[in-house]
Amino acid sequence: MAVTTVTTAVTCVAPYWDLTFDAQGDPDPRQRDALLAAVGDRTDLVLFSHGWNNDVSTATALYEGFFQHFPALLAAAPGPRFGYAGVHWPSMRFSDEPIPDFPHAAAVPALAAPAAPAAPAYGPGAGAAALDPPTRAALGEVFPGSGPALDRIAELLATRPEDPERLAEFAALVRGLAAAGTPHTAALTDDTGAAGAEPLLFTEDPVTTCLALASALESAGADVAPARPADGRALFGGLGKRVWDGAKELLRQATYYAMKRRAGTVGRRGLGPLLAEVARTAPAVRVHLIGHSFGARLVSFALGGLPAGGSVASVTLLQGAFSHYAFSGPQPFAAKGGALHGMQRRVAGPLVACHSRHDQALGVFYPLASRLAGDDESLLGEVAGLLGDRWGALGHDGFQALAGAPELTLERALAGELPRTGCVSVDASAVVCAGGPPSGAHSDICHAELAELVLRAAGRMPG
Repeated sequence: MAVTTVTTAVTCVAPYWDLTFDAQGDPDPRQRDALLAAVGDRTDLVLFSHGWNNDVSTATALYEGFFQHFPALLAAAPGPRFGYAGVHWPSMRFSDEPIPDFPHAAAVPALAAPAAPAAPAYGPGAGAAALDPPTRAALGEVFPGSGPALDRIAELLATRPEDPERLAEFAALVRGLAAAGTPHTAALTDDTGAAGAEPLLFTEDPVTTCLALASALESAGADVAPARPADGRALFGGLGKRVWDGAKELLRQATYYAMKRRAGTVGRRGLGPLLAEVARTAPAVRVHLIGHSFGARLVSFALGGLPAGGSVASVTLLQGAFSHYAFSGPQPFAAKGGALHGMQRRVAGPLVACHSRHDQALGVFYPLASRLAGDDESLLGEVAGLLGDRWGALGHDGFQALAGAPELTLERALAGELPRTGCVSVDASAVVCAGGPPSGAHSDICHAELAELVLRAAGRMPG
């Protein structure tokens, strides 16, 4: 699908409501009240949360692209009266990442910035490690008050100095951004319940960390500077370009760290209480949640924001960017179980986790970002070993160590084998398969098959 226009409104389905939350989870009161006033005449409400995006138009394009399949799928089911809502929350997407269902090469320039000379998104060409203006501006929104630090980060990425002290300075600045305003452990340890240690990504030697990230980029198909003999460092203490290729990825992962934390906050403090209001004002409406990437974390944490006894009808998680142990019980490394252990009981129907082996964002980079200090393997060793499953993402391989959670292919799920209740993993690799580095197929989600899966989970798919 070529990107030729900016999507400003969802028009493929009606009624449709936007729901905007700030970083603390406070909703736009006019949008909230508009939904509450009108949703009562619907039988079903499908509510979708995006993952990382820079602006409303990008999220709106995602909702338009996904919801466009619903009218045809529901044509043979005239009874249900569906309403639709799209969540907007302050997150960020780097401008070299594909927009959901948009071709990788054309993803951002058409929406975010004036046309510029073509250049590879990664690799030792055309300033691959530098920050472009849209990304620098977006970082300013994510980390308000950090202008001087971001300017220095941009300068270091543009000049790529050989002095190891400058890389140490860069790493300190990035780690300062990740820590701003919140304890380090909140975002990456809450999913598994293994609190008490900081991510190795933010405590390891900067050169080791950046080389590991460069190797991860290379394994994901990105064009990075070649490794040097031995440990990849240049002679006489110089860093080399490969280290700076990994340094930009460190900045990206620090940003995702903040977004992951924020997704949980908006879900628990914002969306969860709003869903409780929907249940109070329109108790007959069946609510179905969809979340992509960190949006999957958001809608999952919204379950924890429901009052005791509250529930939704179904949940579908598309390439969820949080731990595959989040809903699991006690583990050797987490005696209390995952952060969402037991929350599946607040879903009356199925809780579906779609995953794809083609998702490099979750298969390669998520485990690196989630590694905690104190583990007995180095970051570099973990990349070489294809990463341990303790640090895996739900959107990479589905629910883990969760009794009674079957694993289905998408074909089997659409053929009628989807259970009526409980957690179920669905391998969607057959359709979630397109995308280039660094994210792979992470954003390849706007498919009729996945829309049908949502409706089957909702119990509204005819036939």
